[in-house]
Amino acid sequence: QVQLVESGGGLVQAGGSLRLSCAASGRAFSTYAMAWFRQAPGKEREFVGLISWSGASTGYADSVKGRFTISRDNAKNTVYLQMNSLKPDDTAVYYCAANSVNSRNPLSYSYWGQGTQVTVSS
Repeated sequence: QVQLVESGGGLVQAGGSLRLSCAASGRAFSTYAMAWFRQAPGKEREFVGLISWSGASTGYADSVKGRFTISRDNAKNTVYLQMNSLKPDDTAVYYCAANSVNSRNPLSYSYWGQGTQVTVSS
C-alpha cells in the first residue's frame, strides 16, 4: 500500500516555472515506477512523464518534452516534476501515481494522489 500526496501547484504566468512534489508513505516506494498525469476540464486524464524505480529511465509526453523534468529521491520517498516554460495549455490538475511497472497508461496504475491544480495564465 502506498499513499501519495502532491504539492507545489499554483497560479503562474506563461513562461514561468513550477516544481511539483509527490510525497509517498508506505513501504517499498523505491520499488515503484512513478508517473505524473494531468487532467484538464472536459478532457481525459493524460500521461505527462514517468520515471523508473531506480531513476535511471524516464519518459515524457511529446507535449512536455524538453520543458518538464521528472526526478525522484528514494531516500525522501519523493518524486518531483520540474515544469519550465509553462503554457496556458498546461493548465490542469496534476496527479502522481505509482505502479509496479513503467507504463503510460493510467489504467495500469494502482495508487494515485489527490491531485494539485496548476493554472497558467496568458
